[in-house]
Amino acid sequence: MIIQKLADIEAAVRSSWGADTCAPEDLPKWHPGNPARGQCGVTALVLNDLLGGDLVRGEVHVDGRQVDFHWWNRLPGGLELDLTREQFTPDELVTSGVVVERPAEFTRLREEYELLRTRVLENLQHEPSA
Repeated sequence: MIIQKLADIEAAVRSSWGADTCAPEDLPKWHPGNPARGQCGVTALVLNDLLGGDLVRGEVHVDGRQVDFHWWNRLPGGLELDLTREQFTPDELVTSGVVVERPAEFTRLREEYELLRTRVLENLQHEPSA
């Protein structure tokens, strides 16, 4: 049952991504062939809303230099869930992550988060029950 729920959530999230939910700095690299690009922060927040657990943040390195951060989730049972890992090119390496506290209020990517959250919830309502 839990595996089916995770599969339904993953499908809802993946079908909800778009250029309009992408982090603005990643938009030049976003395209339908790589829809996960720039979606990690908002995806991690939406999954945290739905499943609880921890937010995890790692660094993205290119040629040994940090160029960005990457976000994913650690569920209450310890399972790490990263639906956006495939966004990276072979030269982008993600370090191991650290648990970070979810901010009580946030302004960065607020519109993208709210749009993704709304779409995911709508998609989950339309999922056939098992």
